[in-house]
Amino acid sequence: MTKILLMLALALGAAGLRWPAAVPQRRATSGRAAGARLERAVGPVAVAPVEAPSVSRSSESAVDAMRGAAEAPSPFKKLMAANRAEIAVRIMRAATELNVATVAIYGYEDRFSQHRWGADQSFQLEKKDPADAAVRAYLDIEQIVALAKREGVDAIHPGYGFLSESPEFAQACSDAGITFVGPTVANLKTFSDKTTARVAAIAADVPVVPGTDEPVTTEAGARAFVEEYGLPVIIKAAMGGGGKGMRLVRDMEELGASFASASTEAEAAFGDGSVFLERYIESPRHIEVQIIGDGKGGAVHLCERDCSVQRRYQKVVEIAPAWSLDPALRNKLHEDSLRLMRSAKYLNAGTVEFLVDGEGRHYFIEVNPRIQVEHTVTEEVTGIDLVQAQMRIASGASFEEVGLVQDQIQARGIAVQCRVTTENPERNFAPDTGTLSVYRHSAGYGMRQDGIGYSGMTVTPYYDSLLVKYTARGSNWGEVIRRMTRALQEARIRGVKTNIPFLLNVLTHPEFKAGVVTTGFIDEHPELLQVTGKNWDFANVHQADQEKVMQVEKLLRYLANLAVNGHPKELGANPARLRTAPQPQVKPPRVLIPGKDDAPTAGRRPGGWRSLLLAEGPAAYAKAVREHKGLLVMDTTWRDAHQSLLATRMRTADLVKAGAATNAALSNAFSLEMWGGATFDVAMRFLHECPWQRLERLREEVPDVPFQMLLRGANAVGYTNYPDNLVYRFCKQAAASGIDVFRVFDSLNYLENLKLGIEAAGEAGGFVEAAICYTGDITDPSKGKYTLDYYLEYARQLAQLGVHSIAIKDMAGLLKPRAAALLVGAIRKELPDMLIHVHSHDTAGNSLASMLSAAEAGADVVDVAIDSMSGITSQPSLGALAAATAGSELDIGVRPQDLEPLNSYWEQVRSLYAPFESGQLSGSSDVYRNEIPGGQYTNLLFQASQLGLGDQWVEVKRKYAQANLLLGDIPKVTPSSKVVGDLAQLMVAQKLEPDQLIEQAESLAFPDSVVSYFQGGIGLPPGGFPEPLRSKVLKGRSLEDGRAAYDGRPGATMKPYDFDKELGLLQASYPSNKGERDALSYALYPQVFRDWQEHRAVYGEVEALPTEAFLHPMAVGDEVEFATEPGRSWIVKLVSVPKPDENGQTQVIMELNGERWFVPVTDNSVQSATAREKAGGSPGSVGSPMPGVVVDVKVKPGDTIREGEPLVVLSAMKMETAIPAPASGVVERLLVSAGDKVEGDDLLAQIGEGAPKEEGGSSAKGGLFSSLFKGSGE
Repeated sequence: MTKILLMLALALGAAGLRWPAAVPQRRATSGRAAGARLERAVGPVAVAPVEAPSVSRSSESAVDAMRGAAEAPSPFKKLMAANRAEIAVRIMRAATELNVATVAIYGYEDRFSQHRWGADQSFQLEKKDPADAAVRAYLDIEQIVALAKREGVDAIHPGYGFLSESPEFAQACSDAGITFVGPTVANLKTFSDKTTARVAAIAADVPVVPGTDEPVTTEAGARAFVEEYGLPVIIKAAMGGGGKGMRLVRDMEELGASFASASTEAEAAFGDGSVFLERYIESPRHIEVQIIGDGKGGAVHLCERDCSVQRRYQKVVEIAPAWSLDPALRNKLHEDSLRLMRSAKYLNAGTVEFLVDGEGRHYFIEVNPRIQVEHTVTEEVTGIDLVQAQMRIASGASFEEVGLVQDQIQARGIAVQCRVTTENPERNFAPDTGTLSVYRHSAGYGMRQDGIGYSGMTVTPYYDSLLVKYTARGSNWGEVIRRMTRALQEARIRGVKTNIPFLLNVLTHPEFKAGVVTTGFIDEHPELLQVTGKNWDFANVHQADQEKVMQVEKLLRYLANLAVNGHPKELGANPARLRTAPQPQVKPPRVLIPGKDDAPTAGRRPGGWRSLLLAEGPAAYAKAVREHKGLLVMDTTWRDAHQSLLATRMRTADLVKAGAATNAALSNAFSLEMWGGATFDVAMRFLHECPWQRLERLREEVPDVPFQMLLRGANAVGYTNYPDNLVYRFCKQAAASGIDVFRVFDSLNYLENLKLGIEAAGEAGGFVEAAICYTGDITDPSKGKYTLDYYLEYARQLAQLGVHSIAIKDMAGLLKPRAAALLVGAIRKELPDMLIHVHSHDTAGNSLASMLSAAEAGADVVDVAIDSMSGITSQPSLGALAAATAGSELDIGVRPQDLEPLNSYWEQVRSLYAPFESGQLSGSSDVYRNEIPGGQYTNLLFQASQLGLGDQWVEVKRKYAQANLLLGDIPKVTPSSKVVGDLAQLMVAQKLEPDQLIEQAESLAFPDSVVSYFQGGIGLPPGGFPEPLRSKVLKGRSLEDGRAAYDGRPGATMKPYDFDKELGLLQASYPSNKGERDALSYALYPQVFRDWQEHRAVYGEVEALPTEAFLHPMAVGDEVEFATEPGRSWIVKLVSVPKPDENGQTQVIMELNGERWFVPVTDNSVQSATAREKAGGSPGSVGSPMPGVVVDVKVKPGDTIREGEPLVVLSAMKMETAIPAPASGVVERLLVSAGDKVEGDDLLAQIGEGAPKEEGGSSAKGGLFSSLFKGSGE
């Protein structure tokens, strides 16, 4: 047993790093070259133990030594941590291990801070003036000492920052008989002032940078120094650190302003505006040596740290030891540090800091007479608890009693510390505030964390933004960097912005990985600050892509907002049908497998009709279909059916589920209508999906059936005119993404508009089907201009354009069976080789008979829908047609039994969309009078309800018929149908009869769509515009260019769309955009696209949510399970929806895979009860400069803020915009939260009078070396 213990003692005493006897000095450059030179000099970077020192004690003494460490005497009875946050926690943990009772102090703003939890007692500090900044409480020496004395505290540890370097505080402790765990008063007087520290260094023969010997209080004094030593110089606060009061001056003209601002900042942070000046050393390394002194002239070093990775004088990454230093230089740094501290009879822990220039020369810059933020890396490599050592030294223990013997202090391995702060790197590291939705630490072998966060914690703006310090330990440089990178990936800190992406940028940069960088590293690489759109080379793609990192948090925000506020009214969902019990997810339909299921109907084409289309082209496809003996069908379930029944609200995910089964069951179909028309903009507008991704995902699922889209001629898939090159480019991309058949139409049968669409589709290589928009009744001579001859002539014109097929597009279901036979028969006789395709709606219940009549008259293809999505305003039943034609010459090649899995699936899916059902229980034959298109019927009913006209639906339909005649009896399909609908609702709302409308036309406020129609904005109607109504409507209303109306095709005179310019702007505004496809979406629907992108910025890619969760708000206790991709599934539970506070904010509590999350949401019902206020003219009134969406909130009520600091981040137009505070003061009211939509001049916040927050947070002194190369955020 004794042998084993002896071996263990020898192992514990093993030393850390082995360095070669000599390494030539080289210039301190950064990057790979420096790393390569270093490796050549010292060999592969690794930490190997040196030979263990000899053991002179017996095995029994080794046992005693180990036992002694566990039985160390308690240095004090009760110790106060005179600080806050993570360092207070660190101090109290160390004290508790030494069996010392602990006392914490906290300011009112810190009453929920974690550092209270670990204390045996905690006491609130009172501010002398309630208007004082929060940090003032921690600087009240008199109050802190009195409290300590009252509570029987016999020692105070000041931590870092605040009063840690205050001689006055140390003296007050001494006067009260309380031990100050830190240097002596004399030490503090020497080293807390950089100028006296400099004098001490010179006296100890330590090299210094040329600088002022005394604090400088006037600009004249600063100018005299510059005139003697030249530029550049660095101005530093004489009595503080942490980067406060630092200014780099390269030009004499900058000196005055820099001196003034540095002095002012130093005064605000440390209560002393004096500064001192030093010559500025370009891009040095920053090395600091950890020292502990016994106060009697004895001192030991605990190796050194490399703190060169800095931003604006704030340390970012710290490394111990500085493994890439020349050994000779390392020894000099240790020797100079010890000589200085021994000469000063330094007591307790301190750090001596140096700059190392490019020639390997070192210069003293300051002493930090306290513990430092980065002390953890030293602890990890030496195995020495610095904080406990401080306490024991302060209690009078000797170095030997504490175990601080220089020969036995060795660095083993390498440690790295990263400071995680709540700052946004892309906003100049502006501090972020808010609720931590979730806070989960990294852990594992070789990892340490020192922090204060917890889920639900509110990050306030009152103090330093440091949240947690991660310290990784490893045997060599490569290992420790990999470990830290893993830890930062693993950390889950959500709800506020953090600098983790920035830290990952640093850790993965080639120069940093090479091991040698200077203080200029971050400034020389501004790309390190770029986070949005960032991708790292990580195996875990969900951590490598910044978009995916926040994916689940944004989805939770969507679900929380939906639970609180429901859907916006414009979505068109019936609220009464939304809050129902959660439904199980609908499973995909069974896929028929040839050979295992019943044999398919004879005549079905192997590989589907699409194989012929792809192999031989559109003309051959048209010929083959024409020669086909049976009837073919186009299934509209994926577009027009759900547009007609469910307001086009069908989500891509539900279509994808049916893909494989549809591909199998309908492989004999002519096509699937599945894209274009209203589905394009609705995908972005209401479903928050990419229409192009819908097309491409469905194409993958259905490879064998041709895809057909609806193209609105010159209007593409929009409601307005576009430049010709935009229409051509759209068609080209549509074909590339998977469209085979383009059904091209014009809502007024205006041939010039139609011709452009035909040419664009043809150039894209598509199958071109030109549509005749059918209206009226060719069997009724009284119906006027839409006669058989009209349609025949139009068909001849289309055939002359070289189309592959002609479609009869009956949008309202007006094509009666006898009319279908007459029209199709006439076209077939006129154009015997032309493929004829017939489309109708079943609003009157006649469409199946019409389809059969059309087929018997010579139609080749008819449109139908899956049974559970057919009828009423949709298309006739596919199953019914299959049964009606089975075994006949018109057999469609699809058996009803083959459709059963799809029918069952769509019946279940349709129930999910019940909130969008119009409420119709049957068809309506009055369509023959009002002629409302099937696709518009449900939308018009909803619009009438939104306008308060729901109880006048019968009147709306009557007015629709009247509006149609007033407009000239026109074909009604988007966008012309919208014109009729808008005019009808105007007539109902204002109780206007046709003659009254004509009489009052000059003064009526007509909808824009109606005015544009009369201006020729969508083309010329058959027979021309009606007069005198047109002239009256246009009186005083002209086009933007001054013309009264368009002359010919509206888009013919438009300038070509500048794709290169717009794509560049788009990529700058939305870095995650999908290139060509998103550029087209933006070009066609700019505002809709922007709104969609804003929704994505707040709520993420909601298409990942199952439909029941997307549509139906969760109730408390509900759970929903979904997967964002294979292998990544989530269970979300809604735990609680508390009542909103006075500002309408609700903290929704949810669980994600069992982990509690806190999601703040604005309750719109509170705001709607008192309509959103408008900003007033007062200096503190903050209004929205434009309409937009709030994507981030930086403050909360009660926060103090300075003029110009960000309050709210608004996403509007093309970019996120930070809305600054117009004045300094206190945030009295905050009226918005993330996700809120605001209009121009809406009141966002109100700022009242009050003291602005002080700079510096917990770094009231900081003590860092205060030059460009220093910075710890302490």
